[in-house]
Amino acid sequence: MKQRVIWGAIALAIFVPFLLIGDLPFQIFIGILAMVAVSELLRMRRLEMFSFEGVLAMLAAFSLVVPLQNYFTFLPVDGSFTVFGLMMFLLLAGTVISSDQYAFDDVAYPILSSLYVGIGFQSLVNARIAGLDKVFLALFIVWATDTGAYLIGRRFGQRKLLPKVSPNKTIEGSLGGILSAVLVSLVFMLFDKDVYAPHHFIVMLGLVAIFSVFAQFGDLVESAIKRRFSVKDSGKLIPGHGGILDRFDSMIFVFPIMHLFGLF
Repeated sequence: MKQRVIWGAIALAIFVPFLLIGDLPFQIFIGILAMVAVSELLRMRRLEMFSFEGVLAMLAAFSLVVPLQNYFTFLPVDGSFTVFGLMMFLLLAGTVISSDQYAFDDVAYPILSSLYVGIGFQSLVNARIAGLDKVFLALFIVWATDTGAYLIGRRFGQRKLLPKVSPNKTIEGSLGGILSAVLVSLVFMLFDKDVYAPHHFIVMLGLVAIFSVFAQFGDLVESAIKRRFSVKDSGKLIPGHGGILDRFDSMIFVFPIMHLFGLF
């Protein structure tokens, strides 16, 4: 626990200044984190991160995260996704060049890895462009969900949620996580009335419950991936916490669903 607290504080001390600065430094920083997360997914399947598909998959995620059209004016308005598509075509070209060793299903994993990570981190960048309060709301929802689910599950948990995916999670813990997220968000929204625009306060509380559910799904999805490849953590970058994917798995799901409901 001591190691976890110390390294968690160090990670926050690195993340928060970039978050406060915003703009291009934050976008590049998040783009690099996305590349690391993709490399973790590749290593789970024992793929080389510096291989042909590894480099392209990481660059594809980076291109999704950083709004390239904002800095390269010759690109179309969806420049990031266009560049991402180009990377995918290059990956698919590998099936032609090495058709005897590199088939379509071999390409599917790096493509999906870069899309899965890239979309989530892209939404984080878009939230920061919209305003710091949107990012903090998402962070509070995720942290409150994790903490509430752990504390309530440990104290009152009886019925397993999805034992084949994550044997320690319980239905009671899941409900406790949702309740915690709603309560924490309620306090946050009382102090910042702009954070839930364009929705009504009561409607937003219902949406927070949905966001909390998606946060838990994000965690369960990564648990399923790790179980599939028989690994405990996605990486070892942050001692006591695992890898980048371990820290951002819930946020990867929360930010896009917040975007879907028009919060940024």
